[in-house]
Amino acid sequence: MSTVNYTVAELAERFGLTFKGDGARVIDGVGTLAGAGPGQLSFLSNSKYTAQLADTRAGAVVLREGDLASCPVPALIAADPYVSYALIAALFERLPAAPAGIHPSAVVAASARISVRASIGACCVIGDRAVVEDDAVLGPHCIIGDDCTVGAQSRLVGRVTLVTRVTLGKRVLVHPGAVIGSDGFGLAFDKDHWIKLPQLGGVRIGDDCEIGANTTIDRGALDDTVLEEDVRLDNQIQIAHNVHVGAHTAMAGCAAVAGSAKIGRYCMIGGNAGVLGHLELADRVTITAKSLVTHSIREPGEYSSGVPLQENRQWRKNAARFKHLDEYARRLSALEKGSNNE
Repeated sequence: MSTVNYTVAELAERFGLTFKGDGARVIDGVGTLAGAGPGQLSFLSNSKYTAQLADTRAGAVVLREGDLASCPVPALIAADPYVSYALIAALFERLPAAPAGIHPSAVVAASARISVRASIGACCVIGDRAVVEDDAVLGPHCIIGDDCTVGAQSRLVGRVTLVTRVTLGKRVLVHPGAVIGSDGFGLAFDKDHWIKLPQLGGVRIGDDCEIGANTTIDRGALDDTVLEEDVRLDNQIQIAHNVHVGAHTAMAGCAAVAGSAKIGRYCMIGGNAGVLGHLELADRVTITAKSLVTHSIREPGEYSSGVPLQENRQWRKNAARFKHLDEYARRLSALEKGSNNE
């Protein structure tokens, strides 16, 4: 594989940045401030790492203009160094080429439609009426169920399952172990036993979404479960049936959204956070890690719940007092009323 390299000046011109220092410095990779070598690009966007800048051996650093005076190596000046670094770093990502065609070990239903430009990996199974569009890539052991569509230029890395009635838009990236379109948790209790509700909807995922490893997205009970465009889901996330996630929303690992909840656009859901069913979150809402959303949120902003970590002995004392919180509140209210009447 040939080495890809760019000069600092070339990177500045390509991404509309200003550079300071040696524009002829050649960059052939990326690294951290502390670990990068002379041929690698690094970045500084978090002030926690500012102390590492003075000693960096990187070939160049992407940073804000305010940090330029402390930089001992060539610099690329950006309004948002993290975004600029992400765009530059993509130049050095080299994925193995996926040859067009169907691997001999794949099993493809006669009614499926597979583009001649798609790549179908080893041991894939593609069901009836499934569609795989131009330049889509299915890694090994993927299962594309009946009536599913994989959009153009989408990539299923490996061992991904689309169960039934799942539609992926264009350029969707799905990581290993993800299951999309499985049954939602729909049950009705009849006197002394459960009756399973049929899950008759599907899943629709918009263009440019990313689904993390071992994440699960259930199909709808009646209407579809929907992820609009550019939704980013981390690993091990649960999206229940009939959830609707607005465009450009991101969720960190182990978050869970219960059935029929509606998440707005440009929201951020922290790791291990939960959203109860049938609730609505407005656009641009941030839920911090391990928070539980128990009511709809109508205004944008940052929201948190839960008790911060404490030394165990102190936590036990506070937990014991919590049982009497209502009593204390009533007593305080009575005292305040008495004071006001004097």
